[in-house]
Amino acid sequence: MLRALLQQIPYFTPEDIAAFEPLWKKQVHLNRYDFLIRQGQVEQGLYFVTSGALRIYYPLPDEDICVGFGYPNTLMISFPSFVDGKPSAYYIQALKKSELLGISKTDLVNLMEERPNIKRFWYEQLEKALVGKIDREVDLLLPEPEQRLQRVMQRSPHLFQHIPKKYIASYLRMSPETLSRIKV
Repeated sequence: MLRALLQQIPYFTPEDIAAFEPLWKKQVHLNRYDFLIRQGQVEQGLYFVTSGALRIYYPLPDEDICVGFGYPNTLMISFPSFVDGKPSAYYIQALKKSELLGISKTDLVNLMEERPNIKRFWYEQLEKALVGKIDREVDLLLPEPEQRLQRVMQRSPHLFQHIPKKYIASYLRMSPETLSRIKV
């Protein structure tokens, strides 16, 4: 699955793929509610979700706030911890049985230094993530739950195929009952 996705990146040469693919050597199998990373751990890798569904959340005393999701063909990471090398403030938890492939930060950084197309790929992923976070910030600032839901449905309709509604409600900062009431 990873190879097929890498082959779809138009500027990757066969040599880029041959150098990149074998570095995704960490295989992770998570059962439902298992953690990929816990608050306080330092993120050491980048993960590609091959199956399942995961959530990134920030714990509060009365609730968990979902800040992101992973599902097949997406990358998963506790990004601030990965970049800063500091303990994660977030948890990444499997919502159902999940399988991931991981590449170490060291391997990724070394490969980016050797292969400009890998660096280009990483920067494109960062740009997409930043645009997504800005869109999410706008979503959260909208006063009407219907508007927040509509924007997320337009941007990520597949979310509803992979993620239970109670976590989507948390992501949208509304109650599950409100989400059920306004769901189109």
